[in-house]
Amino acid sequence: MAKSRDPVRPATDGPGAPPGQLGRVVERVPPHVWFVVSAVFHYLGPAFAVLLFARVDVLGVAWLRIASAALVLALWRRPWRVWRSLDHGTRHLLIAWATVLAVMNSCFYLAIDRLPLGTVAAVEFLPVIALAAIAVRSARNATALLAAVAGVHLLTDVHLAAEPVGLAFAAANALLFAGYVVLAHRVASSGQVPGLDGLALSMVIASVIALPIGPVQAAPAFLDPVALAAGVGVGVASSVVPYVCDQLAMARLARATYALMVSLLPATATVIGVVVLAQVPTAREVLGVALVVAGVALHRQARPPRPVDEREPDTSRPGHT
Repeated sequence: MAKSRDPVRPATDGPGAPPGQLGRVVERVPPHVWFVVSAVFHYLGPAFAVLLFARVDVLGVAWLRIASAALVLALWRRPWRVWRSLDHGTRHLLIAWATVLAVMNSCFYLAIDRLPLGTVAAVEFLPVIALAAIAVRSARNATALLAAVAGVHLLTDVHLAAEPVGLAFAAANALLFAGYVVLAHRVASSGQVPGLDGLALSMVIASVIALPIGPVQAAPAFLDPVALAAGVGVGVASSVVPYVCDQLAMARLARATYALMVSLLPATATVIGVVVLAQVPTAREVLGVALVVAGVALHRQARPPRPVDEREPDTSRPGHT
């Protein structure tokens, strides 16, 4: 029988992994690149999902996304091998993350069924950027934050009276997304779960949490091969790719830096609209994109303190030789 991996020791193919062929490739890619890939797929997936709404109920599409992503990650990572080795605190952290994933995805689809994607993106952005504001420690970072907020305002032009129910779901999704950032970053940086196994475990648990509503709403897809394939595509594009890239980025970025970079999401939606949907942006939207990019470029992540054994020796202390 194969031995369970030590939960404290990272796997060779995940965030924080020791040198290995795949680990070296991951480490050579800057964390900001992983975030950009995540940002692109964050809106490609919903584009597929909107096409599915005509065939499958909204909550059914949400469950197909969660379940297909859980299946892919489970087959790839086989995370059950480490579950028994985790302490109670880590298990509770993963269950909390799974609950957020299940409810957040459902609220997101209920929101985009009623509101434009750009409006949902703007509302989703606000609590997360507040996380960046909490950690602002310099005039430069404060300027970066203001530029990013101004850019998102120009991009989205949120109309709060548009759709009360949709806005309620968008607000719930926004708060849960902020929770996702906090919990995902904690898992990525904790070192308690090897590699991407924490993400795989949380997605599997999330698919179970969503069982009471998901399968019934998704039933039409099981009789429609095209809809079922599209549902799997939504899961891979919306959850597997962006969440994996999020973990790879979060393992090497401070939470405040990641939170500020989330301001790229509405800008990414605009670019995808141009490339995929031929939606040419207005001058106002171009200015918004420019401000968001400027904000991200201005921001600087605080340097972690150097380990004691790497600091310069204190030559002022008596007895130093």
